[in-house]
Amino acid sequence: MKVLYLSAHSVLEYDEVSLLHSLGHAPFSPGAYVEPANPGDATMRPPIPGLVYDAEDVRLYHACATGDGRDNKANLSAELVSRFSAVVVMHIPEWIIGNWGVLGPFIQRGGRVIWRTIGQSISHQEAKLAPFRAQGLQIVRYSPAEERIPGYIGADAMIRFYKNPDEWTGWTGETKRVLHIGQDVILRREHCSYDFYEETTRPFLRTLIGNGSEAVPWGRGRVSYDDMRASLRDHRVFFYTGTHPASYTLGAIESLMTGIPVVASGPIHGNNLRAFPGHPLYEMADILDGTNGLASDDPFELREYIENLLTDHIYAGQVGQRGRETAIRLFGEATIREQWAKFLGAA
Repeated sequence: MKVLYLSAHSVLEYDEVSLLHSLGHAPFSPGAYVEPANPGDATMRPPIPGLVYDAEDVRLYHACATGDGRDNKANLSAELVSRFSAVVVMHIPEWIIGNWGVLGPFIQRGGRVIWRTIGQSISHQEAKLAPFRAQGLQIVRYSPAEERIPGYIGADAMIRFYKNPDEWTGWTGETKRVLHIGQDVILRREHCSYDFYEETTRPFLRTLIGNGSEAVPWGRGRVSYDDMRASLRDHRVFFYTGTHPASYTLGAIESLMTGIPVVASGPIHGNNLRAFPGHPLYEMADILDGTNGLASDDPFELREYIENLLTDHIYAGQVGQRGRETAIRLFGEATIREQWAKFLGAA
């Protein structure tokens, strides 16, 4: 099946386009992977081996340019869309709404248009897409917690993000520091619970990785993909806050599956109901049960958890191993492959 995949997040794009390709589908993703062998965000994720695009698809996509700076994905042509069996839209409602004059007839001819949620959906986006849902828009949710969004418009499937357990593994915990990874967490401080993270981890040696982190003494800035994976393997503890209003993030999966023990904010800081009232979407406090990771909204309690993990390597390994088992069960590639294969059907 030829799939036009419209991406708003390069890391997820790498994961899902790779999976579609490995399932035998023919994805075309004009995002960071508009050149799959030379991705636009190569420091984050590598090329996708063996993926080659149809030159006519590439030409028609570039022909969608408006000349006024708008993303081509907001101005799809009927000629381009007609070359595919399905269009997957990652998160951005405007790519559905603005293109409905093309996408609506495409559905009527038997094509599939799929809204793929990524944890940034709130009530006003559900309301925007409700009319298109009634006209055949399909929805793949990324978390069961999205059912709690006010005005929830349903789902055709719930398929979580995924990681390969053979790639995300090998924790040693030899570096007795607290690791946190996030993009622009200082700039986006409320949405990333940065102040809660900073206060809680202040007594410990710590490492912060990601864009903008060089602004603090313990920040390393942006690092390579391999360096990030090595940091997850080497550090003793991972402190997780997520980003609002997400139920979980790719960073949560990567840390848990690597086997580093995860200490996380609880439902109060995880949900940020002040910014998103009526949206209790945070899942990590439910996923972590005290044996596979630890969650709390009390900085003193969290510091005790961190101290115990830093001083007891055996205990840290036990918590990390149980977290890895949970991650494989919920987010393992084999499980998610099967779900996408069932939803999309034969390649």
